[in-house]
Amino acid sequence: MEKSLSTILHVHLNLNPCKISALQMLTARYCIFIDIFLFSACCPGIATVSKTIAFLTFICLLAARVNGLVYKNPMLAQANDFSFSGLHVAGSTSNPSGSRVTPVTVAQLPGLNTLGISTARIDYAPWGINPPHTHPRASEILTVLEVSLMVGFVSSNPENRLINKVLQKGDVFVFPVGLIHFQRNVGYGNAVALAALSSQNPGAITITNAAFGSNAPIASKVLAKDVMSHVR
Repeated sequence: MEKSLSTILHVHLNLNPCKISALQMLTARYCIFIDIFLFSACCPGIATVSKTIAFLTFICLLAARVNGLVYKNPMLAQANDFSFSGLHVAGSTSNPSGSRVTPVTVAQLPGLNTLGISTARIDYAPWGINPPHTHPRASEILTVLEVSLMVGFVSSNPENRLINKVLQKGDVFVFPVGLIHFQRNVGYGNAVALAALSSQNPGAITITNAAFGSNAPIASKVLAKDVMSHVR
């Protein structure tokens, strides 16, 4: 007869109800591992109890981290885990690009973990740019809140087609995942935009930084040959 997980934990591992409840909560997100655990515990001829304990330990180690982040007991979650303050504050644009990104990813807002979304405020000085970059793990939808922006992205090889447009206040534009894109303030005064991204940790790769500022550096002969091959 099929045994429940709580029965197996109690009979085979001699765990009290409190520990059983905690382990069930930890393993709730790992159904495939629970199935294997049940199979092992119900069939001692195939897997010994000691192996079952080791496997359960493995499950718990997995459950301790989700997407590389420490898993917090839901019973201990607080409102602060799901809130972020500060997007009303303009970021400093006193830098060579004349822009500043204020991200709200899982690093700043732990409650985003496993939700697959994040956001960011972007400030632009007059004629400031958010230089060509990509988000390897997310698409982006950008809403202009103040002034005007010229935005665009480049399609993948071999076409490398530039899709660009000037956006006014209230306009929205989408950048597909992984494609190089940019923004430039073409209005009068400081511009502001709000980005929404389809990942809790979208990542960002600035093209010039990656090509010319990598650690360790890419050989200059490689870069020079590539650049010269594209000079028209």
